[in-house]
Amino acid sequence: MKVVIPGGTGQVGTMLRRSLTAKGHAVVVLTRRPAGEHEVAWDGRSLGGWVGELDGADAVVNLAGRSVSCRYNEANLRAMMDSRVRSAEVVGEAIERCDAPPAVWLQASTATIYAHRFDAPNDEAAGVIGGAETGVPDYWEYSVRIARAWEQAQQDAASPETRRVALRSAMIMSPDRAGIFDYLSWLARLGLGGPVAGGAQYVSWIHEYDFARAVGHLLSDDRLEGAVNLASPGPVPQREFMRGLRKAWRVPVGLPATAWMAEIGAFLLRSDTELLLKSRRVVPTRLLEAGFEFEYPNWPAAAGELVARRSRANR
Repeated sequence: MKVVIPGGTGQVGTMLRRSLTAKGHAVVVLTRRPAGEHEVAWDGRSLGGWVGELDGADAVVNLAGRSVSCRYNEANLRAMMDSRVRSAEVVGEAIERCDAPPAVWLQASTATIYAHRFDAPNDEAAGVIGGAETGVPDYWEYSVRIARAWEQAQQDAASPETRRVALRSAMIMSPDRAGIFDYLSWLARLGLGGPVAGGAQYVSWIHEYDFARAVGHLLSDDRLEGAVNLASPGPVPQREFMRGLRKAWRVPVGLPATAWMAEIGAFLLRSDTELLLKSRRVVPTRLLEAGFEFEYPNWPAAAGELVARRSRANR
């Protein structure tokens, strides 16, 4: 297939491009700063010459949007909203202009759309959309609002011939540098990877191989459209998640941290505590019902594989 990936130069896009290319697909990346072969310029906001790449393509996987690796202040939250929604809108406008539109449009979304909860898992049918929780920071509601607007932009597009899927992705675990696994491993290896604020909050995750395989499944399975959770079927409380990571790194102890300690650390790293404190208990019911089989459904085995691969790369 020919697959066009707007915003495909980040960590997730690089991972997906690597996987699709290895399977023999032709991949074109739309980026603000094209620097290599099969990279085409776009600004994420307006139509241009890049539209021709979509005409006749088999699929588009839109990953564009402001990174969440930042402080969640008013300016950054607004930039997240604007970049995500506008990039989805302009992809929809481009598809509308195609004589031969892509058969499928996979649009990045996030598992953060679901409510902060401990009592039951969130799936696509019975999951509780967030925004009305009590006892959590007000700006968490804005994160949910971003996710809903992101998905709505895809739903509102005038592209009736194109199947549309919103990828409600959990945290993607890859041994590549500068990703969430890299950051958490750094904490674990320093002996700081203990429970945060008690550690009862759930961590939803997906191994990079399963993420890429799930995307491949969604590209080919025309029964699936609408929202699909891309998360392993085994979310675990944060204390268990970090225990499994420490075991993989052979670190016996992880010092605990209070919520205010986490806030100080997030400030120093120019990140935000929502990534650590929100309980994301998300399960992939629709993928499982469609017959998708996870290679890494459980965290201990996934952590072991990721650490082994990262250790080999460091030698």
